[in-house]
Amino acid sequence: MAHMKSIKSMTIRLSAEQAEALETVATVEDTPVSEVIRLAIANHIDIRRKDPQFQNSLRGRIERAQKLMTPGKR
Repeated sequence: MAHMKSIKSMTIRLSAEQAEALETVATVEDTPVSEVIRLAIANHIDIRRKDPQFQNSLRGRIERAQKLMTPGKR
């Protein structure tokens, strides 16, 4: 994994089934649970970055936010 410049702690809530499956994957892969989670998040973000529909939605949200923050352009 690439070096993380700064670390932010977060708390997630999982169902008992999700937690058990996550722990099983981590154990079988001999990888810390936190690393399995980080890899899953990185994969999810990468998929979104390549998803044209998501990117269009993101651009729309950015444009709306910019209009709200620009005086006289509402």
